[in-house]
Amino acid sequence: MRTVVIGGGIVGLSSALALAERGLEVVVCEKGSIGSGSTERAAGGIRAQFSTPTNVELSVASMAVWSEFEERFGTDVDYRRNGYLFLARTAETAAALESAVEMQTERGVPSELLEPEAARERCPGIDAQKFVAATYSPTDGFADPHLALQAYARAAANAGVDVRTETSVTDVLREDGDGRVVGVETPDGRLEADFVVNAAGPWARRVAAMADVDLPIAPKRRQMVVIDPETPVPETDPLTVDLETGTYFRPERDGEALVGGHLADGDPDRDPDGYDRGIDFDWAADVLETAAGWATYFGPESRIKRGWAGLYAVTPDDNAVLEETVPGLITAAGFSGHGFQHAPATGRIVAELIVEGEASLVDVGALSSDRFGTERERVERNVV
Repeated sequence: MRTVVIGGGIVGLSSALALAERGLEVVVCEKGSIGSGSTERAAGGIRAQFSTPTNVELSVASMAVWSEFEERFGTDVDYRRNGYLFLARTAETAAALESAVEMQTERGVPSELLEPEAARERCPGIDAQKFVAATYSPTDGFADPHLALQAYARAAANAGVDVRTETSVTDVLREDGDGRVVGVETPDGRLEADFVVNAAGPWARRVAAMADVDLPIAPKRRQMVVIDPETPVPETDPLTVDLETGTYFRPERDGEALVGGHLADGDPDRDPDGYDRGIDFDWAADVLETAAGWATYFGPESRIKRGWAGLYAVTPDDNAVLEETVPGLITAAGFSGHGFQHAPATGRIVAELIVEGEASLVDVGALSSDRFGTERERVERNVV
């Protein structure tokens, strides 16, 4: 049985590895270089503090891999379990966090609801007076996306996966009779396949359209900057998020901080082949000023060292599409910024869908594309 995986990011390579470990012949078609889409430009967060059960369960299953990553892959990905700290300014947000903690703890996540002063004990640099509540989980953290991606690429190649870079997919082929997907077209010719996996990230909607499928997955530009703060950020600080302003920071090395935030409403869809990968000066100044309003580290002597922009593949409810969309076409895309951390579980689920016909690791029924525009659509509130 042959599977063609479209996309050489961490979701595509995790899927390819899981399939190869099941004994399948796997070809990965990557239009650029490995990780040249979203993975190499990710912040590297790994957390279980989500507001929807499916995302929590994907995180728990993925963390089982992340916690043993070096042992399994032979690569140290600088996985630091500093925790995540979510901060609430309003009673409404605090109530949502409280509800989320209850749901998370039912699934084995050691998250807890905190008073503002207790939150400041976790992160001494926050202005506790700005907030009414917080949540924290000590098992959340972050890792290096580049190192993780390279480890998956080596493991996939060692497992016999045929990884073809600079190989774009120009069409997804369907049979005339039942419409089953039977392969792809590339500049080098046709590749027949029993299954095709759409793990194309920001290009996922274009790939789906080749199979005459419309998926509401939009490429949205997101930026982040590395700051040399006025007050050094301790390396033990958690990744800390002000949910109301949408800004966050996490420690880098030597007192620096990675700072980001979703500040623009109505951000237009971007062309994944031609968007600006640098940062906007106005955005960088705004995000730093906003973070300085609630975190004492970022005084007036703070300076921006460098920054970059990448693309989220975003759905209307900020949850992925993970399903067999039409016979022979598996979709694993639209993670809305969660793809890196959920890649280990996603790869295994893709393999289950192809080999067994259904997912058993996590019930992914809530991630089917037929949810859009129905009452089943539920927004993931904890988006970073």
